[in-house]
Amino acid sequence: MELTHLDNNDRPKMVDVSSKSDTTRIAVASGKISMSQDAFDAIVQNNTKKGPVLQTAIIAAIMGTKKTSDLIPMCHPLLLSGINCDVEEIPSLPGFKLFVTAKLTGQTGVEMEALTGVSIGLLTIYDMVKAIDKSMVISEVQLEKKSGGKSGDFIRGE
Repeated sequence: MELTHLDNNDRPKMVDVSSKSDTTRIAVASGKISMSQDAFDAIVQNNTKKGPVLQTAIIAAIMGTKKTSDLIPMCHPLLLSGINCDVEEIPSLPGFKLFVTAKLTGQTGVEMEALTGVSIGLLTIYDMVKAIDKSMVISEVQLEKKSGGKSGDFIRGE
């Protein structure tokens, strides 16, 4: 397989997508954060010194999704048409699972945007409750599914 982010002189380049057709592209990514019971309870009870953790994490995830091309060098700036975030409580962990869905009609995919959104959202949770628990673990940041584009559809586990 030829590396697409190197030119003929092995210098880094951003891939030229100008010849690609616009298609609807959707990506869903997820990740988990595990924590102490005290930290989990404080978040669920909305009893933290820094304010509403999950709502703030969702806003951060949206902002991170929108800023992906500023953070990942070879990502194209994209005109996203939609971003949705969902947080699942996992009392048995204890912790949370964050999902980010990114969507657009364009010439390149949105997997990196969804993954970046998840990462920033989970880091925000960590930042907001680190005074309670510095041992939190962010894990399993992964692409769940994607559709659209030349490479076709992907669903984790299939």
